[in-house]
Amino acid sequence: MSNKVYIFDTTLRDGEQVPGCQLNTIEKIEVARQLEKLGVDVIEAGFPISSPGDFNSVVEISKAVSNPTICALTRAVEKDIEVAADALKFAKRGRIHTGIGTSPYHIYSKLNSNPDAIIERAVKAIKYARKFVDDVEFYAEDAGRSENEYLARVIEAVIAAGATVVNIPDTTGYCLPSEYGAKIAYLVNNVPNIDKAIISTHCHNDLGMATANTLSGVINGARQVEVTINGLGERAGNTSLEEVVMAIKCHKDLDYQVDIDTKQILKTSKLVSRLMRMPVQANKAIVGRNAFAHSSGIHQDGVLKNRENYEIIDPADVGVNESSIVLTARSGRAALKHRLQVLGYELDAEKIDQVYKNFLVLADSKKEISDEDLEVLVGHEKKEERIIKLDNLQVICGKSCIPSATVTINYNGNIITETSTGDGPVDAAFSAIKKIIPKEVILEEYLVQAVTRGSDEIGKVHVQLEYNGKSFHGFGANVDILTASVWAYLDALSKII
Repeated sequence: MSNKVYIFDTTLRDGEQVPGCQLNTIEKIEVARQLEKLGVDVIEAGFPISSPGDFNSVVEISKAVSNPTICALTRAVEKDIEVAADALKFAKRGRIHTGIGTSPYHIYSKLNSNPDAIIERAVKAIKYARKFVDDVEFYAEDAGRSENEYLARVIEAVIAAGATVVNIPDTTGYCLPSEYGAKIAYLVNNVPNIDKAIISTHCHNDLGMATANTLSGVINGARQVEVTINGLGERAGNTSLEEVVMAIKCHKDLDYQVDIDTKQILKTSKLVSRLMRMPVQANKAIVGRNAFAHSSGIHQDGVLKNRENYEIIDPADVGVNESSIVLTARSGRAALKHRLQVLGYELDAEKIDQVYKNFLVLADSKKEISDEDLEVLVGHEKKEERIIKLDNLQVICGKSCIPSATVTINYNGNIITETSTGDGPVDAAFSAIKKIIPKEVILEEYLVQAVTRGSDEIGKVHVQLEYNGKSFHGFGANVDILTASVWAYLDALSKII
């Protein structure tokens, strides 16, 4: 059996089923091109018969990318298959992905059918799809809750009919890793013609075991994994591409090959998060903001001595610049000394002890200690002035008008005013700033949080901008959240300039 594991990405199909994550065709093409750079083997581009937009997206993605196989989903219905084939007419390598439910729940209560009729429909769909393309994948929906003996009958029949890939979805995320792995092993050992097709996994995360189930499937004979960027997908999501790929990369003893450029992982994650408007949770494995952040003093000391003490992945391998040592009340002297050295301070042991005592007092009252805080602690407040200052801000918005903002900025001593409109007052203000300072920046993150309670109290804004592949953070706090937003944006721009 080959050790090559094919990466089948369904972000643009199953991932887009997340409420609020729908993309237009232009956005889908942008994601597809990045997936091509990432190195995925198959892109499931959509469900063509579901809407004109999905049909058009499959057509345009087929034109836009060259290396991955482009896959289109259908039901075991002839019209679905015909529409999918038409949508794939420009694909360099096209695949039709058709199938039907095989669990008792689906056979009897969803499809109002019987086991023999389901096999007949499955075989008919595969044969029909093979009239249009040579590469046909069959999905046995709800295979996770299907009886193994019956599932083996279905798989044997569809392979005989011409299926090149057989997908064994844990549609409801029900299986335990041992159960799912045993199901794949059962098919390997009990389907006579299984060597004529690739077994694929498609695991959902309803019980938080999608990645574990997928890896168990691979260990037991599956050679394609169906995954999404950031684990996006129906309900609790799908198997996360980055988790499966990096698990395989870390466990070299497994001896599997994946052709993914892992240095593109973070970039791909951020693109999908931004376009789908779905923030990545801070503690998300591999791509979360805190995935390589250390705040415990014991961990910080260990990482500073040897990264591998607490990190099994080199951050650079997934496109992260470096590990993050976050200074909090749990940080130790080693982390404090390291950060002070980065800032250019070389202190003796006695001075470090004194600064550390004051540091702990301050850290008990603040969630995180900034570089500016540290400079105050060592007796040297920063003297540098920001070269960009907000001079004036005026915003017009309301139910019956287009939001607009007039921003006046002191930029290197020059007073400049610009006006712009936007989707909202914040967007309008940011657009006006872009007219004054036309840097090619991407707004990666915009977060607002209350510092104190009440509608008239202080709000804090965090802005993250990307410029030339690097991230820059800006912060602002004010009782007026629009002013805080502009301050934060200008703070990040100042750091870029």
